[in-house]
Order: sequence, then structure tokens, then C-alpha cells
Amino acid sequence: MRQFEFFVANRYLRAKRKQAMISVITGISVLGVAAGVMALVIALAINNGFRGTLQSSLLGATAHVTVLEKNPGPGITNWQEIIPRLVKLPHVVSASPTLYAPVMLVGAAQSSGCVIKGIVPEPGPQLPAALRKLGPEALAGLRANEPFPGIVLGAQLALSSGSKVGQLVSVISPQGELTPFGPRSATFRFRVVGTFESGFYDLDSTWAFISLEQAQRIESVENTVNAIELKLDDIYKAPQVAAAISKMVGPKLDATTWMEQNHALLNALKMERYVTVITIGLIVLVAGLNILISLVMMVMEKYRDIAILMSMGARAEQIRRIFVLQGVMIGVVGTAIGLILGYGLSLAADHYRWIPLDEQVYALSYVPFDPRWFDGIWIAAIAIGVSLIATLYPARTATRVAPAEALRYE
Repeated sequence: MRQFEFFVANRYLRAKRKQAMISVITGISVLGVAAGVMALVIALAINNGFRGTLQSSLLGATAHVTVLEKNPGPGITNWQEIIPRLVKLPHVVSASPTLYAPVMLVGAAQSSGCVIKGIVPEPGPQLPAALRKLGPEALAGLRANEPFPGIVLGAQLALSSGSKVGQLVSVISPQGELTPFGPRSATFRFRVVGTFESGFYDLDSTWAFISLEQAQRIESVENTVNAIELKLDDIYKAPQVAAAISKMVGPKLDATTWMEQNHALLNALKMERYVTVITIGLIVLVAGLNILISLVMMVMEKYRDIAILMSMGARAEQIRRIFVLQGVMIGVVGTAIGLILGYGLSLAADHYRWIPLDEQVYALSYVPFDPRWFDGIWIAAIAIGVSLIATLYPARTATRVAPAEALRYE
């Protein structure tokens, strides 16, 4: 654009007009674009925050890829032969045997149902991320068997059962022991050696970690696991790794990814993102309509000025550019204000945790915000694009002014 068109467009926007209503509509147009951009940035930051927080919380205690039995059976007995083959696959960082068992935990205050997860409590990539914050004493306690084996409780589970570090808890297994009169539940004593907090309420309130050996003792099985959990260097390579594992482990076993295990949750967040963009994007469309109205009224007000410019030699393309520039300037100013407010409020709300949540309902203690720069780019592009489209009709109308007719009675 040439300097002449920009000068005239800027002068028209900043000059005081006889019709104050046009100035008001122009201001509303700027605020409308800013409001739409700000709302989109904040809404997508919330969506990204929920998705990222839930994803990191889930993967902090669970696996990227899990090898399971296709049909319920006695468990995976040849896991010691499978694991060395699994760790040789591309993107696989570690593979560890795991045994899950539903039990009843009896604490000092009350009893609660929970899921025991038996792991190999050795430092390294195979250790769940939720347990990496524990000190060496806690891991040593998990490995110890005397006088009481160790157990690590979820923070909410420890709170609800009234169990503190150093205290004894009872674990009642429905699997129990096999007697001549049938299976009978068995009780096992553990010492609480630590607590973990994954950030996901469902895990923190229902999970507990013990050593694989103790989990096998509770389930009355020997050298058997019901899952092999893999960690990857790229979580989004999970489908490829799972497909390779399914071909390797044979017909009785299968591999599932973290995406498949949390399919409903991830799909809900994805759908929410689409709905958010569509509904809040209507604000930007309304702002574009305001720009259209503002420029149409401006063309009507500047009818005589346009005629004078054209009579002095201004070409139709230059007149068109003047009004296109006005709309684009409104869009750029509104977009800049919206981006500054949106990113500023999102970062402050996440840092200071302005919006608390009920963990028992939402699984998180506060609304997380995660504003991403890429979202700002395409939001700005759409807002400015809508502003540009809104200028096409007024700009075309301005070029149809006939100087002789407009100045006949002047």
C-alpha cells in the first residue's frame, strides 16, 4: 500500500466527524474484534490446559503402551522372555512388569476400596513419574519385606483413610487364600512409606503402589503379571509401537495405547475445542459486521471528499485501498488488544490459580490455562481476514462515486 492511501485512511479514522455515531460504531468494532480474539485465546488456553494437565497426570502414573491379555486368563507368565524383545523396539525407553489388584484398604480412620499396583521399585525410566518425587528412603521401603512391606498411597487415599507415613495399614484381598471350603479373603499388613500426588484426583484417591513381589503374594500367583507397561520417547508414536508389538507377542496378547485407554476423555476435549472455536468465533463475525456498517456509513459521510479526490486525479484503486486500509487497521488494532489481554489474563490466571475447582467433581483443583503461540497466530489471521472481507463492499461502493454528480450543487 502506498503512503497516500495510508495517510488518508489514518486521517479518516482519527478525525472528528460530524456524525458521532460513526465514531461510536468504529470504536465498537475495535472492541468487538478485541473481545472475540481475547475470548478465543482464553477459551483455547483453558482447553489446552485441561488436555495437557490431564494427559500429564494420567501418563505420570500409567503407561504409554500396555501389553495385556486379549481374554481374561491366568495372566502373563512368560513376561521375562517378552520384555527383552520389547525394549529393542524403536522409541521404547523401558518395559516393566505390572500386576494390578483390586483390594480393600483399612486405615486408621476408615476403610476404602483401592487398586494396588505392583511394580519393580527400582530407580530408572520404568519408575512411574508419580513416584519419582519420592526420596530414596521411600523406594527402599517399597523394596523391603521386613518387618512389614512398604506401600505408597495416593495423597487423597491417605487422607480419606487417615493413614500417615510410618503407620500400618491393612490390605484385604478378595482373591485371598484357597481353602478346602473355597476361597477366603486374606489380610496383609503394610507400612506406609510415602504418598504420591499425580494431579489427577481419580488416581490419587484410588491407587496405591507396592512391590511386584508383594502384589503377587496378595493375588496368590507366582511369577505372573497381568500387564507389561512401556514408556516411549515420543508419546505420539504409541499407535505405531502398539501395532509392532501386536505382531510380536502372538495371538493371546495385545497392545493398547494411552490414547485408546482414555479415548472418551480425549474425544470430549477435542469436541469441546471445536465447539468453542465455532461459538466464540461468532463474536469475531459480529465485529466484522460492525466494521462493514461503519465503513458503509463512512462512505456516505465522505461522499463529497471522495468526489474531490477523484476529481484531483485519485484513481479508483486508490480510493478502494483507503477504505480497505481502514477496515484492516480496525482489525489489526482490535486483534493486538485482544491478544495482549487474552495472553495476559491466561498467564495470570494460571500462575495465581484464580479459578478453583472441586477435585471430586472435575479431577483437578483449579482451572489450568495453557496459552500457545500457534493459536494466537491463526486467531489473529482469522480476525484480520474477517476484517478485510468486511471492507470489500464499502470499498467497492466508494469507487462508484461520480465526481460530477456529487459536486454539482457544491
